[in-house]
Amino acid sequence: MLHTDIGPKLARAAMVFVRDMMCVKKGESVLVTINTGADMTAVNAIQDAAYLIGAKVSTLILAPRLPFQGGLADAYVSDTVEAAVTTCDAWIDLCMPYMAGCHAHDEAMKNGRTRYVLASDIGADEIVRIFGGADLDALFEFGDIFSELIEKAEGKTGRVTNAARTDLTFTLAPTKGFALSKADKPGGYFIPGTVVFLPEIETVKGQFVTSDVLHEYYVTGFEPMTLILDGDVKEVVGGGPERKVMMRALERAGDGNLGHVVHFTCGFHPTARYTGQCFIEDQRVIGYNAIGLGVPFWEPGGGENHPDTVIGMQSLWIDGERILDDGVFVGNARMLDAFKKLTPIYG
Repeated sequence: MLHTDIGPKLARAAMVFVRDMMCVKKGESVLVTINTGADMTAVNAIQDAAYLIGAKVSTLILAPRLPFQGGLADAYVSDTVEAAVTTCDAWIDLCMPYMAGCHAHDEAMKNGRTRYVLASDIGADEIVRIFGGADLDALFEFGDIFSELIEKAEGKTGRVTNAARTDLTFTLAPTKGFALSKADKPGGYFIPGTVVFLPEIETVKGQFVTSDVLHEYYVTGFEPMTLILDGDVKEVVGGGPERKVMMRALERAGDGNLGHVVHFTCGFHPTARYTGQCFIEDQRVIGYNAIGLGVPFWEPGGGENHPDTVIGMQSLWIDGERILDDGVFVGNARMLDAFKKLTPIYG
């Protein structure tokens, strides 16, 4: 029986998420992992979409919520959860902190079967905006063009600035990580609306200023915090009470040191909204950047165990070409043509 609290906009958007993004088919096993306190309207909409497709859907509640991401979460993930995530076809992870990088997730990524999406803290409103607010194929087309530009610039210089005194330069590294595409084969995937680019970690120099951080929880709007880098993080200045939590998270993720910047992102979703309430949506606002810190997962002792920060209205240069100016796409003609297709869907 379908849930009665799902309106038509949410029902349509959830179907796009489950059928078109996650490529769920009749007879497949779908798993939704959630924390206590999850948006159950969103969970119900996802379950309904999977049911209407003819899939077999189950939801696991992790209680209490995981205190950490990555390998530090292993002590809190039960054998029952690991058994479930390693034997499903599609896994929608609505946990915050998310399960990516923990042992159970790593085992699921090796099984040649499971398609995982890091959806984390999205709720019903975010599903409507992200999956109902823009054409999914147009999002992936633009993302592919943007990602291709980044891949071709490997070894070149990138620069990120904004009006809050952020100014970082770095050398672009080969791209790694989850796919920015439809989940049509086993592996890990991101929610659409952003691209990820990686630096050669020892080349990151300068500073960035943030008031939005996911360290042990997602908190926004606090006293500005400045992180100063010369290869690794040298100093953290400001941040009010959040500085202490941030230092603790950096030292934990950096194995006693303050670690490095391990990734940048650039949001491009036309209807994503900055609310300060949803980490996944906030970083998909046009021109926003989730700067990840710690030890990269491909290094010994690394993992998806790092603090993330969010900055807004970035300017971005790649190999000397200005791509964004204060959060507005201005460069690369092919990208601009594709961006014109990202018109909001209303109604």
